[in-house]
Amino acid sequence: MADVNKLVFAILRFFEDQKSSGQFDDEALESLEVAIQCLEQVYQVNTSEEKFVKQYAVPRGLLDIFTSHLNQAEADFTSSLSLHEATPEQKEEAERLKNKGNDFMKQERFSEALESYSQAIRLDSRNAVYFCNRAAAYSQLNKHQLAIDDCNRALAIDPSYSKAYGRMGIAFTAQENHESAYECYRKALELDPENQSYKNNLDIAEQKMKENAARAGFSTGPAANLGPLGSLGNVDFGTLFSDPNIVNMATTIMSNPQIQQIMSSFMSGSTPGSGSLANLLQASQQMASQMQQANPQLVQQLREQMSSLSQSGNNNNSGLPPFPSSPPPPPSPHSKLGLRACTFT
Repeated sequence: MADVNKLVFAILRFFEDQKSSGQFDDEALESLEVAIQCLEQVYQVNTSEEKFVKQYAVPRGLLDIFTSHLNQAEADFTSSLSLHEATPEQKEEAERLKNKGNDFMKQERFSEALESYSQAIRLDSRNAVYFCNRAAAYSQLNKHQLAIDDCNRALAIDPSYSKAYGRMGIAFTAQENHESAYECYRKALELDPENQSYKNNLDIAEQKMKENAARAGFSTGPAANLGPLGSLGNVDFGTLFSDPNIVNMATTIMSNPQIQQIMSSFMSGSTPGSGSLANLLQASQQMASQMQQANPQLVQQLREQMSSLSQSGNNNNSGLPPFPSSPPPPPSPHSKLGLRACTFT
């Protein structure tokens, strides 16, 4: 019965989302409300009480679950056809459906565009453009993971399809995954070096990564262009690490399994994006946070020593990141970044 109640709870959540969508008139809204009340009465479940939320809530919405399973069924179906080339008639009809989807996108009728692209894919599952365009429709419907999945399908068909990397970058940005977005835009720019949108979006992703680094207490000045540690300048590390307290703290931090895993991945390149600015930022932020929590007094002492050492070199041009001594600045709103979208094919 628990699984049934979880399903009923998900249906109730779906109805409530539909009520707030703004697409129904008063009569339809009243009907939805009646349906909600009937289900609550029959199954003795509602979405407003915390005990029911803890017991029956699922991490994904009902529509997302349905769409995901539908796409998997479609993927299984299209993979069974992937060895067979579409006929000229099927290709012609698929292209017509794709163009119809593009028209729907221009009219901001995104659900209808999604269906048109899906129909085109069912006719010709070996065309990367159809998957890439459907990814754009998913993004407009805030289904960003599904957009990423479609971009990956497009790239499996055509690994040199720069637009698929660009659209995947937009989806990652919407998920606040700026490190993955950066890698996508970088790859898109490698494939299409003259594309100004990719350059702009790459700059935006780098800006967001630097903002994240700044909130963790790292410098974002000119030296930060070399990564979160910047240029090491003239710092005398022999003197710095002659302090046994600093050595002990560094040993404790580096024994943390999470830090070891991050640094191992970075050095070995064993994971996607390893060795990139993104992974190095993550490792540096983790270590700075560990150090600040472990011994804030020693961190202050370390900061003072670093300042003294770097001033003797060239007025603090070492580029080493200061540790945070005040609350981090709030992130800039995503809406102000001016993220550039891709055109349709």
